[in-house]
Amino acid sequence: MLRTLALVPVVIAVLTAAPASAQMDTLEKIKASGVLVIGTRTGSPPFAYINRSNEWVGFTLDLVDELIKPEIEKAVGRSIRIEKKVSTPATRIPLLSSNAVDLIAETMTDTADRRQTVDFSLTYFYTGAQFLVKKGSPIHGIGDIADKRIAAQQGSTSAAILRARYPKLQLHEFPDQPAAFQALAQGQVDAYTNDGIQLTGLRAKAPRPDDWEVVGDFYSEEPYGMALNKGDAKFKAAIDAGLRKGFESGRYFALYEKWFGAGGDVPYPMTPQVKAYLLAQIGR
Repeated sequence: MLRTLALVPVVIAVLTAAPASAQMDTLEKIKASGVLVIGTRTGSPPFAYINRSNEWVGFTLDLVDELIKPEIEKAVGRSIRIEKKVSTPATRIPLLSSNAVDLIAETMTDTADRRQTVDFSLTYFYTGAQFLVKKGSPIHGIGDIADKRIAAQQGSTSAAILRARYPKLQLHEFPDQPAAFQALAQGQVDAYTNDGIQLTGLRAKAPRPDDWEVVGDFYSEEPYGMALNKGDAKFKAAIDAGLRKGFESGRYFALYEKWFGAGGDVPYPMTPQVKAYLLAQIGR
């Protein structure tokens, strides 16, 4: 009798755990619904933003649509559609962990700290943190910010770096890029720091681009990846396969040229070093 009673908690624990182990993985969820839900931005040109025609467009959206979506369709054996939800640095990991989205497809840096919570795809973009300032500003780089008011995005790697290096810095954090830029334009802060490419995109879309400058050497390394829930190996394999084929076929580089080339939305030429970095991921 005592032996039987001793087994009861074990049986209850197994039965309680059963639904969790039976939960569908992401590919099964997509197969059942026919929908890939991504978290992305509305104001981060040219990665993802709402254009003047009120369309959601951008480089990362093209990567998902042209490279990743076909591989997921192959994996699930059916056609799918893409549904977009707004994500920000502060909300993107909670969106993933709550299963509100399947994939974060925006300007998210792959860091060791974030890898404790989520997994990342192959790197699809490489940049570094700089500063956006009004033309003629005395700020020319990170060495000039000690007594200045600096804006950053909540949850960004640049905010974390500056907070750690300069604990007495006047750091003002904003929920998104438009809010940070508005504070800069209104003189509430002296500079806005973020990844160089994001600042370049923000400047390009400003009403008077020539009023602003992106300054300073990179003070961080920012390899962007697409984030997914940790341990979802089959889903990650499909995402990576899409990016890998894009690198191998050259389609990735054509899309890069579309958005970042001389005639693109935000000119930001790819250096030979960055191209070598991207191709090294696939053994090229």
